[in-house]
Amino acid sequence: MDSTGVYENLPLRLPSEMSTENLQNGNTEINHPPSPQQTSNPSKIVSSTSGHDGLTLSKKVTNNSLPSKKRKSTSEIPKTSSDHFQNFLSKIKPKSSRSSSFEMCDRKKKNNGENTDAEERRGEDETGAKEKTEEIQPTLKTVNQHNTPTSGFDDGYGSCNSSPHGSGRVKPNKQSALVLTCTLRKKDLHVQIEEDEKGYESFVVSTSPPEDEGGGGGGDKPADDKRETWSSNADFLLSIIGFAVDLANVWRFPYLCYKNGGGAFLIPYTLMLIFGAVPLFYMELILGQFNRQGPISVWRICPLFKGVGFCAVLVAFYVSFYYNVIIGWALYYLASSVQPDLPWLHCNNSWNTDRCWESMSNITNMSMANDSIAHNRYTPASEFFHRAVLEMQMSDGLHEMGYPKWQLVVCILLVYAMLYVSLFKGVKSSGKVVWATATLPYVVLTILLIRGLMLPGAATGISYYLQPELSKLRETQVWVDAAVQIFYSVGAGFGVHLSYASYNNFHNNCLRDCLVTTAVNCFTSFFSGFVIFTYLGFMSHKQGVHISTVATEGPGLVFQVYPEAVATLPGSHLWSVLFFFMLIMLGLDSAMGGLECVITGLMDEFCTFFRGKKYSRELFTFGAILVSFSVALINVTPGGIYMFHLFDTYSAGISLLCSALFEAIAVSWFYGLDKFSQDVQCMLGSKPGLYWRICWKFISPTFIIGVVLFGLIYPQPLKYNDYNYPSWAEWVGWALALSSILMIPVVGVIQLLNTPGTFKERLAINITPVEEHVQLRQDKKVSRFKCKHWLYV
Repeated sequence: MDSTGVYENLPLRLPSEMSTENLQNGNTEINHPPSPQQTSNPSKIVSSTSGHDGLTLSKKVTNNSLPSKKRKSTSEIPKTSSDHFQNFLSKIKPKSSRSSSFEMCDRKKKNNGENTDAEERRGEDETGAKEKTEEIQPTLKTVNQHNTPTSGFDDGYGSCNSSPHGSGRVKPNKQSALVLTCTLRKKDLHVQIEEDEKGYESFVVSTSPPEDEGGGGGGDKPADDKRETWSSNADFLLSIIGFAVDLANVWRFPYLCYKNGGGAFLIPYTLMLIFGAVPLFYMELILGQFNRQGPISVWRICPLFKGVGFCAVLVAFYVSFYYNVIIGWALYYLASSVQPDLPWLHCNNSWNTDRCWESMSNITNMSMANDSIAHNRYTPASEFFHRAVLEMQMSDGLHEMGYPKWQLVVCILLVYAMLYVSLFKGVKSSGKVVWATATLPYVVLTILLIRGLMLPGAATGISYYLQPELSKLRETQVWVDAAVQIFYSVGAGFGVHLSYASYNNFHNNCLRDCLVTTAVNCFTSFFSGFVIFTYLGFMSHKQGVHISTVATEGPGLVFQVYPEAVATLPGSHLWSVLFFFMLIMLGLDSAMGGLECVITGLMDEFCTFFRGKKYSRELFTFGAILVSFSVALINVTPGGIYMFHLFDTYSAGISLLCSALFEAIAVSWFYGLDKFSQDVQCMLGSKPGLYWRICWKFISPTFIIGVVLFGLIYPQPLKYNDYNYPSWAEWVGWALALSSILMIPVVGVIQLLNTPGTFKERLAINITPVEEHVQLRQDKKVSRFKCKHWLYV
């Protein structure tokens, strides 16, 4: 018998009485009095499907039965007076919730606001006194099924449309049907069809959910309707803005803009933003919000690519090993800024060498400003960073790491403590922290810009920053720099935006959030460039050298050049405190996002392990923080800067691009743009436009492939300052990168091996959403083996 025959000729009829008081108690059975033939056999679930408005219909073997209504076969069962229930239940078939969600959502909108033409009929002997309860008000109606909305499935999180996580649908029927309508406020009403071993069946209503069917791992279960959500949309918006806007906006974009043609660099930057990064960013928000799952469990939509989720989680975890160390350095500088004299202002400290020069203008005045002299002289800020903070003079390379510096250990311990406090309660705690970490940097940047514009040479610095050189656009490296910068700046591929979006309300306008976040991110990069180059222009004017001498990127910019610039200003302590406080705020919300991806991804995937355990979130968060802190300690040793640079180069390089590439391919090609567009329409009310679909399917993957190939064909040697890394160090770096990339094919092969059947059947199952597997095994129809699926745009 096919799936449509599961509820055929179900011998049920409506009882003469239905107590609302019993419904409130949560375990009301609608059936005839038990017959003597009933047994006390234990019950088990046979199949399940979703019902109307939060009702869960399931078939269960139990000791409840209907007298003389034993079902033997469809042909042997006579028609009863309960044809209304038969017609209603016979149309319920366990089909994919994901495939029916759009249809139910669409019918909901078409029927919204329409009044049914059928009249309510209720026998006078059907009920005694009518009781109205606050939570549940059951009424029985005979309505015309053709005019009744068939998509009133409660999705469990405030949706007026059907849930993407139901497991059934109701088809319209031209015949009249008897419908049980319940108004629920705080509890869901679950209706179960129960059957004992002799075939007797009954209709049971309860407020407790039925047992889960099929068991399975944590990642193979539907999303939890009780999943926590953001306190407000502003919390979510500030969180994704905080993750997208990070230290790279301050220390990398301004330098790239200056190096690659000034204002002309904005042309490739904008093109890569529109056709590459933004579409992938929007895709991640849709995936998280619709499926309400972390970056691993979300691949129920295409189990073959579940390794993409593991890859994203590993990348985010690897980044935490060194990114949080940067915040620790900023905290060390913040503490040093309250000393009576800023330690990076003069060359009379114990860590300074004979090569320390307080002003490069002294070299110019002595007519020694040639390249060899300039490269052999160091500023006080440079020596403070390398010799006082990092203590590089005590290590000759990776073979001589040394012991962690206790002051830096304390600093990063404080950083991880702040991260734990922000994360251990989930989005309820992190959503409050981002109000400070995501907004204060803009206040500080504005104050610093106003002060910087008053300095001599500021206008010269800004002119160098923006002066367009269109000839630079002919260089391939300029386009690659633009692509890499915007891609890493937006943060697609980390799985962080997907994790954050999984805590959204179902109908949140994620397109608006995507566009706002992207606009703020680009504005921050451009705005911070003005701030940085006003001070670089001041340094160039003060030292009497070309701006190219002082312009740099990365840690060298924020821990050497900028501290030296503010050290010469009146009230230098205040400006120094403000700047490093801004760096800490910029770093914290990005660090929170990376660890939230790890925590959400693993806890969602292995939810059966964590469910029911007290303080599971708090303990797992502590474990993740502890592991990350332990690995980060290697970066605060005298040779730690070399390991830091290795992590920075390989942790989120090619591996992050591969994560985003296979994510786009899996969604656009295997899951299908048609189905993905239906998901968007169900959430937002309209399908994504042609621009989005073309970018998802063709342009964005092509853009990522181009960047990856360029990086592989023209690799940059691994080098930090004058230190050349040994060949074995590069192998270690590639092993680190491949450890996350290989998760994609390895997990895919494991998924195929664990699936029973022929290779074709295994492949069909693993490129089909989990919710469609039962239907797929029954009718053997694989829509993803048809050209229509692959050619849809």
